[in-house]
This record gives sequence, C-alpha cells and structure tokens, in this order.
Amino acid sequence: MKSILVAALFLLGAFNLNAQTAPAQTDITKVLKFTNDNYDMGKISYGKPTEFAVDIENISGAPITIDNVMVGCGCTTPKYTKGQVIAPGMHASVILGFNGSAVGSFSKAATIFFSGNLTKQVSFHGEGVQQ
Repeated sequence: MKSILVAALFLLGAFNLNAQTAPAQTDITKVLKFTNDNYDMGKISYGKPTEFAVDIENISGAPITIDNVMVGCGCTTPKYTKGQVIAPGMHASVILGFNGSAVGSFSKAATIFFSGNLTKQVSFHGEGVQQ
C-alpha cells in the first residue's frame, strides 16, 4: 500500500512539473509587421537632430498593446503612446529621434515591448558629417 502511494505521488509530481514549463514564445513576425525596423538615415549633418517613424501593423486577430520603448543611449529619444492598443489590421508608430551627436558612422538600437511578452529590437544607422 505504501509503495502505491509513493508511486502515485511520484506520478503526480511529474505531471505537475510538466504543467509548470514555460509556454513557447510567440513568433512576433506572425503577430506584427514592421516597416523601418532597420532604418538607414544616410548622411546627416553633425549636431542636427533628426527622427524617423517605425510603422507597426497588427497582422494577428487579437489586439496588441505597446508597453514600453527602451533606447540604447541618451542620444536617442523615443516618442510613443504608452498603453496604445493596436487593433487587428490597424497601424501604430514609434518615432525615434537622434540628436546627431556623431561624426562618422553610427549605429543605434531601441527595444519595443508589447503585451504578451513580445519584444522587437529596431535599429538605425548612418553617417554624421561636418558641414
């Protein structure tokens, strides 16, 4: 009787461990479509701020929320509406500004966080030139 109880507890524990495994991460490309997620600014004048928009289209059947945008350095400024809901088939934008504080080639990145533990790293690059 004791061995049956031990075996039952062992099986129950094994099933419980399987239930606690993390769910598979959703492939963001099946949920959202991005435009300008690797933007080439080309040549920009040193010290002249510039910005561009990352377009986000919801290609899924459920609403997605923009939770946060984190930039890699203080030279990059994000503009977005925290908590903005992107309905299925709709678009939203995240504006990324760069203060132009580079002479020569530069490459910068930002990470956009969405509901459902979705994240997307976007980047931009270019060349700062003296005028």
